[in-house]
Amino acid sequence: MKQTLGFSLILTLTAPAALAQSMEITRSADREGFIGSEEVFTGTAYIEPVFPANDPFAVNAGQVSFLPGARSAWHTHPAGQMLIVTSGTGWVQERGEQKEIMQTGDVVWCPPDVEHWHGATDTTAVTHVAVQQFKGGENVIWGEHVTDAEYGAD
Repeated sequence: MKQTLGFSLILTLTAPAALAQSMEITRSADREGFIGSEEVFTGTAYIEPVFPANDPFAVNAGQVSFLPGARSAWHTHPAGQMLIVTSGTGWVQERGEQKEIMQTGDVVWCPPDVEHWHGATDTTAVTHVAVQQFKGGENVIWGEHVTDAEYGAD
């Protein structure tokens, strides 16, 4: 009787683990990229989704490669954004602040609702992984294009 009760208790405690999901691997060859829309990018930006936001993980990421002179429009992120620069040299700027250089290995934190842009310099390409969380169903709010004067090649 004790053994039956013990076995039943073990089954009850381990059953949820047996129902848990398994790990999933997405191969890089299976991810399809695309050229960024002219509505929100100036120049050539190639976007390769890295992972989507899947409940309960309300975060997504994309690898973005900017050719020289390419940049995003001004934008904000309701829950912030983390940029991990994986190759090259680019620029990032918060509205009203000085443009900053970002280089391979740098990590840039853009706080929630802080208007900014990022992209390549005028002479170098840059690639970064952009990670952003969803808040209220949104992860980015796009603004107007960065003008050539704002972009400026210092």
